[in-house]
Amino acid sequence: MKIAQIAPLFESVPPKLYGGTERVVYSLTEELVRQGHDVTLFASGDSITSAKLVRCSNMAFRLNPAVQDPIPYHMVMLEEVRRQAGNFDILHFHIDLLHFPLVRGLASKTVTTLHGRLDLPDLKPFYASFPDVPLVSISDDQRKPMPPVNWVGTVYHGLAPDALPFTGHPKGDYLAFLGRISPEKRPDVAIEIAGRVDMPLRIAAKIDRVDEEYWSRAIEPLVKRHSNVEFIGEISEHQKAEFLGNARALLFPIDWPEPFGLVMIEAMACGTPVIAFRCGSVTEVLDHGISGFIVDSTEEAVNAVRDLDKLDRRTVRATFEERFTARRMANDYLDIYRSLVGGRQKVMPINATNGSGTLTAFTRIA
Repeated sequence: MKIAQIAPLFESVPPKLYGGTERVVYSLTEELVRQGHDVTLFASGDSITSAKLVRCSNMAFRLNPAVQDPIPYHMVMLEEVRRQAGNFDILHFHIDLLHFPLVRGLASKTVTTLHGRLDLPDLKPFYASFPDVPLVSISDDQRKPMPPVNWVGTVYHGLAPDALPFTGHPKGDYLAFLGRISPEKRPDVAIEIAGRVDMPLRIAAKIDRVDEEYWSRAIEPLVKRHSNVEFIGEISEHQKAEFLGNARALLFPIDWPEPFGLVMIEAMACGTPVIAFRCGSVTEVLDHGISGFIVDSTEEAVNAVRDLDKLDRRTVRATFEERFTARRMANDYLDIYRSLVGGRQKVMPINATNGSGTLTAFTRIA
């Protein structure tokens, strides 16, 4: 198939540091190329891919202080996508909602994966206005706040099996927190859990500008107050493998409707179990008692840390390989692509002759 992948321009593909959506786009693109498909990636100019790259900005916005407003750059990218649209069987968008008005006439050859939270009240009237655009959710739970729309599937994220190697014998006796410093991620609860079980906690996280006040007011004082807590900051992909692989467990104490939680399967790829609060997609991603523990309170999380020896790291890795590889993700998307292509086909008459008269045959055209 001829497939276009359209990525956000905030991070490169793959991201050099933090960036969940762009990491998923990278895994999907590389696996589709590996399977022999003709893939074009629309992304920032510093992206690295085996696909054909259409450079839509010089570099990722977060690393470019000259960019003040991302919208004009995304609109320029969408104009290039529109110009090339006839070259592709499928246009796969990963940029939330910016493209909907521009591609409505092309909706039948598009699919849009919604990577973010959908419970914000301003989103409902927007999506209600575009009920025909084919959408993919990244968990079933993500769909709950939405009005009636054209869901064509749920596809869980996947990673290449060698992206994060298995660590059977972790070198560190610490708990890990990886992600963003933000109120909904609850790093304060992670600090409390680690303190109650008397274990070191290492926090590898970025601090967005919007969360700087939360960091300085609520989290930084806790870090300074607890000698067992170490704040590392944002880490690279190479550092992530070591950070997660050597941890006893990943703490995921969220209290918001997390659409997926890529860090959970990143930890699982390393063989590291996850202790997660029962919110959003957690019950779809984790297998309780197998790849981690699903808890409903801080007290239950504390008890789960004490039960970590009941989990086998090889089984955690095996669960990742069974459920969350890039190959499985790509195959799920290919099923959706083919269903959309098949749905566009129409029966058209063709006149032919057998020498004694005219016969009417039928063929399918896209």
